[in-house]
Amino acid sequence: MSETETPDEPNEGPVPFEAEPVAAPSPATLGTRLRARREAVGLTQEKLAKQCGVSRAAVAQWEAGVTRPGLDNLVRAAKALDVWLSWLTAGDQSLPDGPSPFPSAATRRQIPVIDYVRAGLWDAVADPYAPGGGMNNIATDLELSPKAFALVVRGESMDPEFRDGDKIIIDPEVAPQPGDFVVAKLDREDEATFKKYRPRGSDKDGAPIIELLPINPDWPTLMINAEQPGRIVGTLIEHRRYRPRR
Repeated sequence: MSETETPDEPNEGPVPFEAEPVAAPSPATLGTRLRARREAVGLTQEKLAKQCGVSRAAVAQWEAGVTRPGLDNLVRAAKALDVWLSWLTAGDQSLPDGPSPFPSAATRRQIPVIDYVRAGLWDAVADPYAPGGGMNNIATDLELSPKAFALVVRGESMDPEFRDGDKIIIDPEVAPQPGDFVVAKLDREDEATFKKYRPRGSDKDGAPIIELLPINPDWPTLMINAEQPGRIVGTLIEHRRYRPRR
């Protein structure tokens, strides 16, 4: 080798390909994205509801997929959660810089599935089951009060939105808003009933007037008033529909 030649550089082989980091996939639905991001930024349902100008029950229903927020509420929610509106609605774009907001698994709790007679007593007693009596449970990761319970929908009065055999989760500590679905107990009836809530003000003595509306027009509207006393047991938070087995 001459003095003008330089030694070959050591052959280190091909430069390894460095893949771009892949972002974790966005949760699959608007409701799960809302819940995951809300929990990541440390907001309760009550705080998010206040920033959106709605009730806690409304936020719970968004997260459960029972209802979908309108555009104005979506804009407010995106601002409160510090995300792009397009990420909230479709899961695209990216989140603000920071640690991944999505836990690997949400904490799940068991909700008792009770019958309609016990539902009428549920918020009045600690445990409506006799000693040794069992109960079925369903799991949920929603933020619910300790008094929350589930029911199996029976009958056709709430068809087609709620079908016989569907399960609903009710929270007695969530105050209903007009248009919410509730479980109510009329004093003259042994069982509770599941209907749409419509307050109609109060009578001359200050007693509340409440209509309990079926969805199926073939069923009658029920009333809570001075002549037909009753109470609201709890508000619908989640609705589950199961495919019938053939």
